[in-house]
Amino acid sequence: MRLSFFPALLALAITPFLRAEQPAAANKFEKEIAAFEAADKATPPPQGAILFTGASGIKRWATLAQDFPDLKVINRGFGGSQISDSIHFLDRVSVPYHPKTIVLQAGGNDINAGKPVPQIIVDFKTYVEKVRAKLPDVKIVYLGQGPSPARWAQREQQKELNRLVREFCAAGKNLAFVDLWDVTLGTDGQPRPELFVADKLHPSAEGYKLRTKLLRPVLDTLQ
Repeated sequence: MRLSFFPALLALAITPFLRAEQPAAANKFEKEIAAFEAADKATPPPQGAILFTGASGIKRWATLAQDFPDLKVINRGFGGSQISDSIHFLDRVSVPYHPKTIVLQAGGNDINAGKPVPQIIVDFKTYVEKVRAKLPDVKIVYLGQGPSPARWAQREQQKELNRLVREFCAAGKNLAFVDLWDVTLGTDGQPRPELFVADKLHPSAEGYKLRTKLLRPVLDTLQ
């Protein structure tokens, strides 16, 4: 886990010959995004909060408000999404809340879909660049890939993505990487089963307790 506050220009350099990938099926999320907008219209969420967004690991975080009772938090995860989807819906999900901090958990579905890791890191850099164009002072926390029994065969790609994101965050401004890898493994070197629900992919209550414990000091530092 590391926070860095170095000039952002170097950090936002994009890998040559790659560009942000467009979402393959953005329309499949349209109803979910529209539901967010309807909920926001009925009960406007607080501005300047901590926005949690990304894939199902965020969407399923039902205890988010209870886990961070003294912080203003907004959950806008949409299950099955890739980083390119977060880019596509940036003006409808990430920007409207004017968050002071964004916690993004994404990338695992990208790997599972066969997207190469160099493309995924470009997509993440693009997400950061586009968010910062609208919200220059926002802090961005990347919740790293954690090993799971269901996707254990993808662990090398997951570790490589973690490495690249960690390096990017270390060279950037107001960026943080939260490492889930080692703490998710048991003494046998395998993912700890108690951290997952029956599908062996999504976090259990114990899994979310672990995420809360790791995120808390980072969010406190960014206040």
